[in-house]
Amino acid sequence: MSKLNNKNIMPRYSVIAIVMTVIAAAVLMKALYTMTAGRQYWVDVASRLKVDSVQVKPTRGNIYSCDGQLMASSLPEYKLFMDFNALHQAENDSLWEAKLDSITAGLNAIFPTKSAAEFRAWLEEGRAKQSKHWAIWEKRVNYSTYKEVEALPVFNLSKYKSGFHVEEFNARRRPYGTLAGRTIGDMYGAKDTARCGLELSYDSILRGTNGIIHRRKVLNKYLSITDTPPIDGMDIVTTIDVGMQDLAERAVVDELKEINGNVGVAIVMEVATGDIKAIVNMEKVADGVYRETKNHAVSDLLEPGSVFKTASLLVALDDEVTDTNEIVETGGGVWNMHGRDMKDHNWTRGGYGTMRLPKALEVSSNIGVSRIVDKYYEKNPEKFVDGIYRLGLAEDFHLPIPGYSPAKIRRPKKDAKGKQYVNWSKTALPWMSIGYETQVPPISTLAFYNAIANDGKMMRPRFVKQVMKDGEVVMDFPPEVVKGHEQIASPKAIKYMQTILRHVVSQGLGRKAGSKDFQVAGKTGTAQMSKGVAGYRSGVMSYLLSFAGYFPADKPLYSCIVCIQKTGLPASGGGMSGVVFHHISEGIMAQRLKWDISEARDTLSAMVPAVKNGNILAADYVLKHFDFNVKNGWGGAYAYGTPIWGTVEQQGRNTLVMSRKGKQKRGTMPDVRGMGARDAVYLLESSGIKVKLSGRGKVVEQSIPAGNTIKQGMVCGLKLS
Repeated sequence: MSKLNNKNIMPRYSVIAIVMTVIAAAVLMKALYTMTAGRQYWVDVASRLKVDSVQVKPTRGNIYSCDGQLMASSLPEYKLFMDFNALHQAENDSLWEAKLDSITAGLNAIFPTKSAAEFRAWLEEGRAKQSKHWAIWEKRVNYSTYKEVEALPVFNLSKYKSGFHVEEFNARRRPYGTLAGRTIGDMYGAKDTARCGLELSYDSILRGTNGIIHRRKVLNKYLSITDTPPIDGMDIVTTIDVGMQDLAERAVVDELKEINGNVGVAIVMEVATGDIKAIVNMEKVADGVYRETKNHAVSDLLEPGSVFKTASLLVALDDEVTDTNEIVETGGGVWNMHGRDMKDHNWTRGGYGTMRLPKALEVSSNIGVSRIVDKYYEKNPEKFVDGIYRLGLAEDFHLPIPGYSPAKIRRPKKDAKGKQYVNWSKTALPWMSIGYETQVPPISTLAFYNAIANDGKMMRPRFVKQVMKDGEVVMDFPPEVVKGHEQIASPKAIKYMQTILRHVVSQGLGRKAGSKDFQVAGKTGTAQMSKGVAGYRSGVMSYLLSFAGYFPADKPLYSCIVCIQKTGLPASGGGMSGVVFHHISEGIMAQRLKWDISEARDTLSAMVPAVKNGNILAADYVLKHFDFNVKNGWGGAYAYGTPIWGTVEQQGRNTLVMSRKGKQKRGTMPDVRGMGARDAVYLLESSGIKVKLSGRGKVVEQSIPAGNTIKQGMVCGLKLS
């Protein structure tokens, strides 16, 4: 007989089954409720705990100069915030109150333009509102400043205990400031959107590829899980030479200020390669300061004036319709060309009379050049224009600079019967031959003169040499000869023109562009304009003043064009643009002189040099290379960009003693007496102080004594002697 009592067991099983059924039904009903009525609530909860498909921006590639110097780079910047709600939940309100004075004093030391009292009032306002995202400082800061703030009391705790947190931005920075700014390009703030220049042309290469991550909340912390890692942008190496660019910009701006010019353009090209070593586009803006606002060098379609005469005579020489023995009569400086008077610039002084072809270019005779061209091409102007196209002046170089426009040189067209020109007057050819009736950007004119310097071979202007990734060359852009212009004219015609252009500078109107140390070849240009020029005023004549050429003329290394737009007289291509060309060419040739430091030593002298106070790291480096006896010098590596401030005193006849200064108290005026201008200005401007200089040499007086508290807008005058 079974020991189990079915009468007791079965009711228990029934109860269990019923309970299980009820539970199952409840689970199903709850699931059904969650899927329908409660769905939105749980979706909202889930969205707070996870974030899917978050894009991660890559680091934008760098832009380098031809010798590897950084011209544009992406650096992190931060905005600083306080979450007072997190501070309260972490029960650190009492700590905040105890440390608030230290916090505000520290913030004032880091940001001296805002007082500790102002910081206190501002932070207390955010705390009263229990803001979760209260800006501590209204502007973005660099990494070092961010770390200084993070080291302050309370802020040095974790963000869940302190509420201190940051937003990181990928900011674009140019170490050389506005140097070649319109060509290198710019970005729209933190949007990582290119505005102009190479930044825009090579945006797809520099930008890289976005990555994707998703975030999950685990133990009150968000963990980022990478789905697709971002691919950083590639770097580009330009042809720009920082030294030449700086030299050209200063030369252009100095002349613009001197003559009150409106626009100044300068381009320097390497003859053999077509590399653009410098490109300047200065324009006077509303506040009277010269800045780069437009790339005039590649976009200005203006009548070039007399620099075009070189092309006109080269066509005639290449077609062999004339030679350098051609004699032309220019009369008293005024000549009627098909019912319209043409004048030479000296017509009020009686003109040039009879001259040979080379002389017409040397003195830039409008009548001489136009009469020669009109004599041989009047009945067949198509042949002349074909010759201009053959020289490459109308070539589209497809330059990677937004705004670039190739030259516009119109061709003669006949009617349907082929008997009569429909777009061409009898005066069109004479005036085209002297630089009117055409529109040529400076870059095209320079490429033409560069081809003459290069014995007839036209090089395509090159702005970018390589694309690199992690130090490896990904794409290479070698120098390129313009197809169809491997020889723009016969070698004989090119040699003729090279000789004439040398004479333009040595004995013609281009003397001011020349140099006593090397030969220069080139051509002046002065074109009248009544509109379309920056600074144009109704009723006042405007001018485009140019000089295009190359140097050294016997073994050309660089070609250069300088164009200046100005209103009113005086106006001289040779006397204004030629002067800028002179300064640029001499500066570039001086930079090429490289001497070993040992050659500057006077082995017979036992005297020590006078050394300025300031960055003694640089002084120590030079003195040790000259084998001077230096005490307390720097014993480590000469890390660029890490100045060591101090003083240098002479001890005895042959010894220099260096003393390092203690750490400057933040927010106080430094002592810059005894320093050179560069170190003094750097140190003061780094502290937010504007500087006014007078004199040369060492700083002997500073208008604000050392140790004074720095205030916003403070200006310190320095007297040097």
